[in-house]
Amino acid sequence: MKKFIESISNIWKIEELKNRIMVTLGLLLVYRFGAQVTLPGVDANKLEGLASQTGQGIGGLLDMFTGGAFSQASVFALGIMPYISASIVVQLMGIAIPYLQKLQKEGESGRKKINQITRWLTILITLVQGPGYIFNLYKSIPSAISQEISSSVFVFSSVMILTTGTVFAMWLGEKITDKGIGNGISLLIMVGIIARLPQSIVQEFVSTISQNNGGPMLFIFEIIIWLLIIVASILLTMAVRKVPVQYARRTAGGEFEQDLMGGNRQFIPLRLNSAGVMPIIFAQAIMFIPAALAGLSMFSSSDNAQSVTAAFSDMFGLAYNIVFALLIVVFTYFYTAITVPTNKMADDLKRSGGFIPGIRPGEETSNFLDKVMSLITFPGSLFLALIAVFPAIIMNLMGITPNWAMFFGGTSLLIMVGVAIDTIQQVNSYLLNRHYDGLMKTGKNRKAVA
Repeated sequence: MKKFIESISNIWKIEELKNRIMVTLGLLLVYRFGAQVTLPGVDANKLEGLASQTGQGIGGLLDMFTGGAFSQASVFALGIMPYISASIVVQLMGIAIPYLQKLQKEGESGRKKINQITRWLTILITLVQGPGYIFNLYKSIPSAISQEISSSVFVFSSVMILTTGTVFAMWLGEKITDKGIGNGISLLIMVGIIARLPQSIVQEFVSTISQNNGGPMLFIFEIIIWLLIIVASILLTMAVRKVPVQYARRTAGGEFEQDLMGGNRQFIPLRLNSAGVMPIIFAQAIMFIPAALAGLSMFSSSDNAQSVTAAFSDMFGLAYNIVFALLIVVFTYFYTAITVPTNKMADDLKRSGGFIPGIRPGEETSNFLDKVMSLITFPGSLFLALIAVFPAIIMNLMGITPNWAMFFGGTSLLIMVGVAIDTIQQVNSYLLNRHYDGLMKTGKNRKAVA
């Protein structure tokens, strides 16, 4: 513990790192403050109905990602999610549209153009989602909307404010990435998720103590399971399969030879879960479609439609989670296939004079990497599916509250773990560059290397 405290103190000895951390905390504070500002014309004291409506389903997920802003009719009600949606669309379109493929190969200038396209698409998505959110307010809590403002004026002004709020949140995220520490967009989502954590823990503690639901020992047991799930998520996020690579060294005579250490040996790190949380996000989007179709007026009267609606509306039900897990496995393979270009990796390796021992450069290397990715993706997808459905497992086995159960897996936990690891790694790089040991090491001052 003493070494860890020394390591934390070393952070404040690096002026640039300290300033970046302060900028990050300040911008995150601005975002959390804006999440508490209610839309003009909405009575904040009458929003209980909206909060209860967003308890489960897609509304509950959006409310978690926005830190409660969705259920509070905040100016940041849509949060940064339209930007995430736009980023996913642009990434998927890059597979089929030659213009985006060309931009991806242009380096920094191409990346700037892609970012600009993503920003404009974010505004377009917000302009589509904004009216839907406002109409939902009229349907759910009409009494909370001021009668002194005409409906057309309220809808127009609110949509503009929601769009501005999303653009401002996007700007905050980009400023955190440029001037702060960590990935700004991811940090905004993580802060929104963490904002709900204390309330969920308190509710679960009160439930176990006051309602004779197991007492303090059960609550401690739940905390232990939660910590174990976090450890499992960290292992899933950081696990890699190291494919050895060897580089030959060209001599003055133009021939290749190995050095005294057997050549320059490195490795290609193939991640066990290359898809991250995207398969869960895709699967959740698909899971809401059957209930939406069954809820249409032309189908809603039939018994089959009502049973489908009930099954796919219960995020903790057996049928929902079986289909959910299968979709995660399928989308893990799909997203890994489009984000891990084994052909490009093999070509880059061949151009740089590298090769995998025992494998010929070129197509054979590409097939080998593709085979390895397929083999490691299967256990990775199963592990990802298990973590995604674990909230339902823990809730049905132990009877914990739904809000607390959501932190035992799924998108929220993986986002928190992934963002935390990425931020710690960036802090470590600053410490190591200034001749300090990283956060995960001893934390002592190291001597500079001449």
